[in-house]
Formats: sequence, C-alpha cells, structure tokens
Amino acid sequence: MSALTNRKPGQPEQSPVEPFKKAVSGALRAMAGREQIDVTFAADRPSLVDAGEVVRARLPEPPRKPTAKDVAILRGHADSYALKLACHNEKLHRRVMPEGLEARKVFEAVEQARCDAIGANRMMGVAANLETMLEDRYLRSNLAEVNDIANAPMEEAVAMLVRERLTGLKPPPSAQRLTELWRGDIEAKAGKTLDGLAGRIEDQQAFAKIVQQMLVDLGMVEADPLGSDEESEDQQDGDEGQDNDSEGQEGEAEQNEGFDLEETESLSDDMSEGAQESAEAPPGEEPDESEMTEAEEPSDASRPPQGRDNNRDLGAYKAYTTKYDETIAAEDLCDAEELERLRAYLDKQLSHLQGVVGRLANRLQRRLLAQQNRAWEFDLEEGSLDPSRLTRVVIDDMRGHFAPLSFKREKDTNFRDTVVTLLIDNSGSMRGRPITVAATCADILARTLERCGVKVEILGFTTKAWKGGQAREFWLQSGKPANPGRLNDLRHVIYKSADAPWRRARRNLGLMMREGLLKENIDGEALDWAYSRLMARKEQRKILMMISDGAPVDDTTLSVNSGNYLEKHLRQVIEQIETRSPVELIAIGIGHDVTRYYRRAVTIVDAEELGGVMTEKLAELFSESGEAGR
Repeated sequence: MSALTNRKPGQPEQSPVEPFKKAVSGALRAMAGREQIDVTFAADRPSLVDAGEVVRARLPEPPRKPTAKDVAILRGHADSYALKLACHNEKLHRRVMPEGLEARKVFEAVEQARCDAIGANRMMGVAANLETMLEDRYLRSNLAEVNDIANAPMEEAVAMLVRERLTGLKPPPSAQRLTELWRGDIEAKAGKTLDGLAGRIEDQQAFAKIVQQMLVDLGMVEADPLGSDEESEDQQDGDEGQDNDSEGQEGEAEQNEGFDLEETESLSDDMSEGAQESAEAPPGEEPDESEMTEAEEPSDASRPPQGRDNNRDLGAYKAYTTKYDETIAAEDLCDAEELERLRAYLDKQLSHLQGVVGRLANRLQRRLLAQQNRAWEFDLEEGSLDPSRLTRVVIDDMRGHFAPLSFKREKDTNFRDTVVTLLIDNSGSMRGRPITVAATCADILARTLERCGVKVEILGFTTKAWKGGQAREFWLQSGKPANPGRLNDLRHVIYKSADAPWRRARRNLGLMMREGLLKENIDGEALDWAYSRLMARKEQRKILMMISDGAPVDDTTLSVNSGNYLEKHLRQVIEQIETRSPVELIAIGIGHDVTRYYRRAVTIVDAEELGGVMTEKLAELFSESGEAGR
C-alpha cells in the first residue's frame, strides 16, 4: 500500500519520494557508521560538512518522476559522502597535507578517489552509483567536450587515473577526454608511483606518502616533503589511530557488504506521481552542481608559479594595479528585464523563508519602535506649528500682530540618526543556498529598518575573474616582478545605497542569483571600502555587518605572495576599524569561524540560521543604544 493510502486522517500528505529519501538517508548513516548525521535534500549544490559532533549532508532533491539515472545519481552522492566519513581520518589528512594550492587540490581529489574506491571494490551497487554520479558531475561541469589542456583541471585527471588503478574501472565517458589530455604527461612522470597506490588503499598514512611522492614526480612539491626525521614520528603518532580506523572501516564495510544496486532498486517502485517538483534554475541557466565551473579555471600551465617563500612576510599589503578594479551599481551589471527575472527567481526559491524572516523582522521592528520615544522642543521661532498655540495665532493675526514662539520641533534621537551597512560575500563558495538566504535576509531587514527610520546600505564584493584578470595579464607582460601584491581585479557591487528607498533597490538583490557573478573574495579591501563609505556619512551612529562563509582567497595573489597575505591584511583592517574608529563592526560566519578575526562575531553552521542571527544581533546593538540614551 502506498504512503498516501497509509496516511491517517488529519495528517499532511506525504510526498511519494519520501520513503526513498528515508532509505537513502538510512543507508548513508549505516555505511558511515555514524547515526548523528543531518541529511537534507535540496536543489542546491550537494555538500558535506563534518564539524566533529555536527555532520550535515546535503543531497540533490529527487525530481517528481525520478528515472533510474536520477536514483543512481542521488545514491552516488550519498555513497561518496558515507565512504568519506567512514574511511577518512581528517586529523591525519591535515598533518600530511602538502603546501601549495595546486598540490593540495590534487591531494584532496586523490584522497576522495581512495575512499570511493574502497566502497566500489567491496560493493558492486556502490560502484555503479558512483559511476553514474561522476558521469553526471563531469557533464554538468562542461568538461565532457574539453579540448584544451589549459581548460582541463589537472586534479580531476589525476583522480581519474588513481581511480582507474585502484578499481580497474575506466573513467566515465564524460571524463575520458579530460583524462586523455593529461594521461601522457602524468604517466611519463609518475606512472610507476601510481602503480604502488593499489597496495596501500586501506592504509591512509601509507597511501598519503605515495601520493606525496607522486606530487614530487609531477614537480608540484619539493623532494621528500615529509622528511625522513618526521617519518618515524608520524608513524608513531598515526599507527594506533590508523589501525583503529582501518579495523572500523573493514567492519563497517563487511556489515554493508550486501548493499548493492539490486537490493535498493526496489525502492523506486514505490514512487508515484504527486511529489514536489525540484527547484528550478535561474531564468536561462542550468543548475550548477559544482562550487564553480571547473572549465572556467585555468590549469597549472596557465597559472602563476608557486613560490618557495609562500610563508615569508614580504611587506605591506598593496595592489599591483587598481586601474582594472570597478565599483558598480547592480543595475549597471545587467539590464532591467533580467533583474526582474532574477528577482522573481529569488522570491520563488525562498518563499517559505520570507515568512520566517518576516516574523523575525516584525519582532525587531516592534522592539526598535518601542525605543523611539518622541520628544519635542516648544516655543520656537520656526518649525512645525504647535496646535496648542493655534488659538493665540489666529487671534493675534486678526489683531495684526505676530504670535511669537508658536512653533515646535521634534528632537533628533540617537536611534534615528543611524546608518547600517550590510556587506555580503559574493564569492563562489556562497553559490546556492547561502547567497540566496543572504539576499533575502538583507532585503527583508532593509525594509524593516527603513520603516524605523534607519538608513541601510547593501554592498557585495567579489572579483571580475577567476585566477586573476587583467591585473595578472599586466603583471605577466611586465616580466612578473617579485612580490607584486594583489593580482586580481576587484568588483565591488552597490545593491542599495543608504539614501535609496527600498522599493527602488528591491530588484537589484536578484543580481546575486546570476550565474558567473560569484568568483573570489578579497575581504580586507572590501571591508575597507565599506568602512570608507560609512565614514563619509553624516549619521552619528554607524554599524557595519559583514556576512561571509570563508577566509579571503584569491589563488593568483596567494601563489606569488606569502601564504597569509590576504588574511593578514584583513586582520589589519579589522583592527583599525575596531580600535580606531567609531564604526560598530559585527561579523556573521556561515560555516566559517569568524570569531578568530572579529571581536564581535557569531558563527552559524547552516545558512537557514542567518535570518534569526542577523535580526538578533541588530536588536542587541539597538538595545545597547536605547539603554545608553536613558
């Protein structure tokens, strides 16, 4: 009997795909060996967040009528996450992680390939699911037809070659061209080292050591990166934990030995029509599974060389050139019709969230309005006519006399004389749910504060290009001088200026939904820009709220400067604002600990919490103002 016929009177209708989603969630927890995993389904990019006690897995929302391929893709994501949780020791992984951005990308990709291979070798159904998931992933990333090695990410090719050696499986059709572009070069340099990986698949530490040697063979790190003196120490520290991990992994795998495609295929038989539609992509766009389109990223051949002095302090922060930077209004980045479509998409995506955040905003509004006790000055020569003096004014006017001191004026309060700036990270890692929630919360709070007489400015920051733009090209043409500073073109977006009414700027926030806008984040300069705009305002009280989901990152800049170049500058800007200016600075981190940067900060795990935290923090700030004024 279907789920609908089992429904009791008064219960809401259950989606026909709910039993399948529950089965997938249960299989993920069983394979991972961890009961406390929060599994959600959404049209956003799939993700896994392992924060120790808190583990969140976001899987693709199945369509109304899922095909066998849709089912296998969903299972593939779940299986891959479960294997990562079951077969991966994060502490060991961090200890042996190589230096250098590109080397780390390869190292991460190969480790995921190892975890996937363990499951694929033990369970035929898992192997089939992962194959379908990978095929879909490369198709969505526009890598199936790549012809130029400069547009083929090396880490993906290495992962496919490692998978081939560990499982004996050829790359999926959509990854074959990508793999073949790199195969000759990788095989020539590191083929023998790759052959040794299969014998160490169950031992993460030994496997990592071989991968380190492979990176040496490929010229991505210096020889013997672990060091012979460190080897015995690493072995001593890691043996016990690794043995326990291996035993646990083997036990879990044995328990799940029978979990294959045939056993779970029957779940799809229970699915019928009536399930909710999967969320639509923005107008004119296809949903993007990856954090950013890998085809947009240049390969190692076109990236700046990695320097050996990436941890040296190379002096004060600077930009190599600022002539390609831009500060632009949102309406100037696309036409009015597209803005309307994007805004409609934003409203549709988070229609349910608007109600929740709206209630929080109304509560905030009541708290703020309660603090606005009106006070007047009387007996003035000018201002608003005092009704209590109206009789005297009329009588004196009939007598031909002037009635002095018959006007009043409302006193300005500290509460009203306030401006709030919301600075939103527009980097690629915010794509999907985080940026959608941030845009909606900013929209609703701007409207709320405007009702209370508080001016609000909404700003965003990103870069014009991935991996460096015209600034980098200019640097290359100049002979690549050492220590060039920031090497990307900034793009600072004004979604709503402080003086613009909310109704006029409302549609601009839809721009955050536009594919291709979100790129890299240089937080220090963005914070300084927002701060400078605030300081130019005449309001007495100035509040700046930063919303971000990670540390500042620009690959090109970090590859030719010190490794903490952008982070160090961010800390300097924060220190200046917090200790030497009247601006009240607060930060909200989405899955990123911002408390290590900001004095007044809060970190949330899920973007869904953003609306509540924003309203609560603003209420706290205004409550402080109200108490100080009494």
